[in-house]
Amino acid sequence: MAEQSLDPLLTNSSLYQEFLAERDEIGRHKWLKSEEAGHDVGFETALVDWTLNHRTLWKKDYLKSLKAT
Repeated sequence: MAEQSLDPLLTNSSLYQEFLAERDEIGRHKWLKSEEAGHDVGFETALVDWTLNHRTLWKKDYLKSLKAT
C-alpha cells in the first residue's frame, strides 16, 4: 500500500495515526450503512453520517485508549 513508501516522520506522527484510525472507522461505517441500504452508499455519505453521529464519541474513546497504552 502507499503508506509503506511514506516518510517515517509522517507515519510515526500521532496525527497521521489518528487520521488512519478515523479513516478505518469511516470505512466500517460505510460498509454497515451500505449493508442496511442494500447498496453502496458511497464514502461521502458515510463520512457525513459518521461525522455527525459518531465522531465525537469515537474521538473520546480513541484518546482514552491512547492514554491507557
